[in-house]
Parts: sequence; C-alpha cells; structure tokens
Amino acid sequence: MTNIRTARPQDASELARLFTELGHPTTEDAIRAGWDAWEANGNVALVVDSASGELIAAATLHRTIVLHRPQPIGRISALIVDARYRGAGIGRTLVDVAERMFRDTGCGIVEVTSNMRRADAHAFYRRLGYELTSARFMKTLSLTSPHTT
Repeated sequence: MTNIRTARPQDASELARLFTELGHPTTEDAIRAGWDAWEANGNVALVVDSASGELIAAATLHRTIVLHRPQPIGRISALIVDARYRGAGIGRTLVDVAERMFRDTGCGIVEVTSNMRRADAHAFYRRLGYELTSARFMKTLSLTSPHTT
C-alpha cells in the first residue's frame, strides 16, 4: 500500500469503478453530480492510491448526531478494496484510520454498513471487533430529482 488520502472530485472515475465492483453500479458523472451535496452533508472518503496512481481501495465515512446517544456516531457506509489487492491488510488499515478520525471528532461508536449477502465482509468486521447489533431496513422512495432535501 502506498498512500491513504482524502478523496477529491477528480477521483470520481476510480470511485465509480470501485463502487461498481462492490455491487453499487454508478458512473463518474453521477458521483461528480452528487459530490458537493454529499460533502456539504459531512461526508468524507478515504482512498488508497497504488504506485501506478489508480485507486485500490476506498472508505466512505459519515459522522452523525442522534438524540438517543450521548456522543456522535461514526459510520463507515462503504468499504471497498479492489479484488486484486484483498488480503493484504488494506481494509484493516482503512478501518483503523477511520476509527481514529471518528475518535478524534468525539464519536463514541463506529457503525459499519454491510449488505446481508456479504458473509466474507461480516467475518472481516467481526475479526476487527465489530459485532452485529441491529438490522437495517430499507425502502426505495420515488424522488423527482436526485439529492432532493
């Protein structure tokens, strides 16, 4: 692994590739279109550059305040390591950096979102000390335009 840094809009093409590999098909244009609103809402992404300059991993992070917890919650909403680089400790390193960032901003809990079908990812998170504590239910809503508030 060479370099962990904060993602920037110029990474949209590589982020789209990684999200698509994770099972969330998207495009560079879609990521660029949503970037400003996503960032303004307190989100950040960490990326790992390879020696050749391509992105080999990414983690998207969000910090939120809820009324029923005494401290903010940090959420890793996506963690992707390019299949060619899995098993080399990159995911673990990204999680360590994310946990540090959340701790430094006062978060008392870190949550990870992971699709129910990703048994390998669940085992990975358990090895890092995460436990399954709740279920998340999702319903798709029809919107007139993306990023409507």
